Amino acid sequence: MVRKAGLGRGLGSLIPQGESESRDATYREIPTTHIRPNPNQPRKTFDEETLSSLAASIASMGIIQPILVKETEDGQYEIIAGERRWRAARRIGLDTIPAIVQLADARVSLEHALVENLHRDDLNPIEEATAFQSLIEEFEFTHETLATRVGKSRAVVTNSLRLLQLPAAAQRLLVEKRITAGHARIILANPDRLAQERYAKRVAEEGLSVRALEELIKKDSEAPLPRQPRSQAKQFRPAGIVELEKLLTDSLEAKVMVQLPKTGSSSTRGKVTIEFENLEDLRRIAEQISAHEDF
Repeated sequence: MVRKAGLGRGLGSLIPQGESESRDATYREIPTTHIRPNPNQPRKTFDEETLSSLAASIASMGIIQPILVKETEDGQYEIIAGERRWRAARRIGLDTIPAIVQLADARVSLEHALVENLHRDDLNPIEEATAFQSLIEEFEFTHETLATRVGKSRAVVTNSLRLLQLPAAAQRLLVEKRITAGHARIILANPDRLAQERYAKRVAEEGLSVRALEELIKKDSEAPLPRQPRSQAKQFRPAGIVELEKLLTDSLEAKVMVQLPKTGSSSTRGKVTIEFENLEDLRRIAEQISAHEDF
């Protein structure tokens, strides 16, 4: 026996069914042709198979959860959350769709779209990272504030944003699910962008696991370098320095590079470089350093 669909106790108590209103929102049946997608929608790709499955479910059961929209100046409606339901409804030829019309500014619109999609696991890793970056840049969210809004840890947000540092070719492989975010994080530990592309391509072509990729990178790092003319020989980087870079990178959640003094140089000083995304990220790193007495 199929249960009768409804808005749900919490939502129904705020937005009664029918052409009714509250202080902040109105429940309406809106023509699907009067609705347009949200330009701030984080998701840029829609899986054809899941969309067809949703359309079949709506044809059989109807739309259980209304979409969330806001009215625009030209009398149309812009989707805040629920674009997949709207697309599926149009696919099966529905004339109208149940919607909650909410007064929302650009910040609320983007937040609703992002949070709903994150909770439904609809975004690929690059779309998720791009949406995070959009909130940070456009609305001046800190990593901590953003993490609270989306119900994730700050480390998860920071690691997601790091994926945007991948070369474009590697990002495409991540979107296509030919490499995973786990592969990407390991690849990003190598500062050489050409090497990043090379490793991403090998993972995609050979189906390497995360563990296998770690072993490959370790093997490559331990392989002897081809002999070069003395004038072109590069300074050997001790394994301890490489390990220290990794320790600092993991601890500070920021890329750290250690440069030793050059052989034969009059300078006896080395250099430690810490990369940061913005002033808020720099402040976070500074606080993290000061909290560790052993740094």
